[in-house]
Amino acid sequence: MIKLISRKNIKIDKYDDCIKNSIQSRIYAFSWYLDTVSKNWSVLVLNDYEAVLPISWQRKLFFKLGNQPYFSQQLGVFSKDLISKEIQKEFLSQIPIHFFKVVIHFNSQNYSTENTITLKNYKLTLNTDYVSFKKNFSKGRKHAIKVGEKASLYVKETTIVELIKIHKDNYSYKIPYKVLTALSNVILRNRKGFLLGIFKDEQLLGGALFTDHNNRITYLFAAFTVKGKTLQASSFLLSEVIKKYQNSNLILDFEGGNMSSIAKFYRSFGAEEENYFAFKRTLL
Repeated sequence: MIKLISRKNIKIDKYDDCIKNSIQSRIYAFSWYLDTVSKNWSVLVLNDYEAVLPISWQRKLFFKLGNQPYFSQQLGVFSKDLISKEIQKEFLSQIPIHFFKVVIHFNSQNYSTENTITLKNYKLTLNTDYVSFKKNFSKGRKHAIKVGEKASLYVKETTIVELIKIHKDNYSYKIPYKVLTALSNVILRNRKGFLLGIFKDEQLLGGALFTDHNNRITYLFAAFTVKGKTLQASSFLLSEVIKKYQNSNLILDFEGGNMSSIAKFYRSFGAEEENYFAFKRTLL
């Protein structure tokens, strides 16, 4: 039996255990992560937390609008054992009608169903040495990394406050910075990720927040100055991460690729395409 449970009534230990031990495990689905990025969320639960489908939502008049929260690329169904497409459809059929509109990005191990579109992600399995990886980098990417090396760029830890300042000063689009700050803090507190900065002569040129869960390192957020972009700081940073985790069998999840320019950038590192599906339902 599948039932909808509100956040206050979720058995958190059982819920998080399902996420942790699920076949599809993603950091985005843990209760502490959702509590940080979503003001409201509920969960559809199969039996005694054998499988779960978290739903982030906001209220509009008498209705609820299910939404995909910021900094959460993939949610969907999480299960300790393999589930069928029919069970996934059953989960979706149990979303109550007071959810006037629902958007859910399934994880890459979920199925395509009715009312879904295909989205793209890119990942690189770090199962060999850096020299072998670099042979598969595009000519342009090799050149970009060399630019960073010649500029004597180097990596060391930074803070989310510094990266957010760079983002505010150098990017035209805005994101929920308070949410990002809180998320970075809880990720670091739970030892589920790390922050890396790119420097030249002690000057911060940019950096990124990575998560680390279930053998998957995710490139969650990044920001670079104009000078950092000129000196190819992003290419240098990702190259250094690949170098650090070579031969680890970890997955470097680039967390993006729907825009052709972004996809081209990630492919230039030898990354492979990974499809996932976005579900949308609107009741008229």
